[in-house]
Amino acid sequence: MTAVRIDNRTARRLFLHRHALAEAPVGEAHGAELNALIQRLGFVQLDSINTVARAHDMILRSRRTRYRPADLKRLYERDGALFEHWTHDAAVIPTAFYPHWHLRFRRDAERLKSRWRNWRRDGFEARFQSVLQHVRDHGPVSSLDVGGDERRNNGGWWDWHPSKTALEYLWRSGVLAVVGRDGFQKRYDLTERIIDTGLLETPDPEQTVNWLCNAALDRLGFATSGEIAAFWDTVTAAEARDWCAAQASCGRIVPVEVLDVKGAPRRCVARPETLGTLQDLAPPPGRLRVLSPFDPALRDRNRAERLFGFHYRIEVFVPAAKRKFGYYVFPLLEGDRLVGRIDMKAQRDQGVLAVRALWPEAGITWPSARLRRLEADLDRVARFAGLDRVAFQDGWLREPLAKV
Repeated sequence: MTAVRIDNRTARRLFLHRHALAEAPVGEAHGAELNALIQRLGFVQLDSINTVARAHDMILRSRRTRYRPADLKRLYERDGALFEHWTHDAAVIPTAFYPHWHLRFRRDAERLKSRWRNWRRDGFEARFQSVLQHVRDHGPVSSLDVGGDERRNNGGWWDWHPSKTALEYLWRSGVLAVVGRDGFQKRYDLTERIIDTGLLETPDPEQTVNWLCNAALDRLGFATSGEIAAFWDTVTAAEARDWCAAQASCGRIVPVEVLDVKGAPRRCVARPETLGTLQDLAPPPGRLRVLSPFDPALRDRNRAERLFGFHYRIEVFVPAAKRKFGYYVFPLLEGDRLVGRIDMKAQRDQGVLAVRALWPEAGITWPSARLRRLEADLDRVARFAGLDRVAFQDGWLREPLAKV
């Protein structure tokens, strides 16, 4: 079958539409409306770094400027509309999706037990029953509430004493559920106390693989089998290939060639009905908005580079002297292009959002109109972070990056 060719600009617009970035960031941002947005995205990654605001809050703010962190906390901890588990990383996920995480629980249980035995977590399996009994008697509990008789090192995030490891393992394998966080400290309780009974029934693995692959393609618009497998990071590469073959054989997906930013084609699949919408995709609004480094649209760094020509690697774990840009640098989206990256930090004691540097992407200039759009969103970010004003350091606007 001849593959339909999708030009680069159309591919970017489709991808941004599926990630709720092709429309103005207006509308309600709490309750059912916020839950619908998260269902549309599939999940929202959690991250503890708070250079300006936490990643999950920045992700939602970039799509709904009326969003506030209390909206997510209420939806998650009070309403139970979200649960916390893993996709490619820790995330909040619509509770309606919970039945399809049973496969993940089982696979994590098998994978993590052997991995953690070899990762200096000796003795955690012997703590399962005592930890479960403690949760049963006292839950919800945090890792600070268990293992009081166990040796701790210096208390860092890597300091997983056996009972903490047992808590994490019982959560990752589905026996426990996270009910919320104090600061960024997880609180655990028995799953049957938290999740509705109807959601505890386990679908057949084939049903879950089918659901996960369908849901991934719906959110990507077009994808390779490898990208479908990586979206939730539960389906194996072989399962995704088999799913694509089965779907193609009955005409539910068709081959497409997606042109990257340099005009090179990449073989993917898409739904026939998706192709019928390509001519109707409206251009995204021209406003400029700050994205989180962990934004779902940028999670797949290679896809972002192919579609947008945007090479991005976070430098949190790079020694300061070796960083090219900065510790935590935010991508900048304007319309359907990624136009730069900005290094900024909340100086909370001064009420200031301090802009240290902005690097335009190759070929992008910064006339006064673009600068005004940047300043408008930085003002919104500052208010969102509880800051009074934006301050630009001398020499903040750098030369555009060189073309690769």
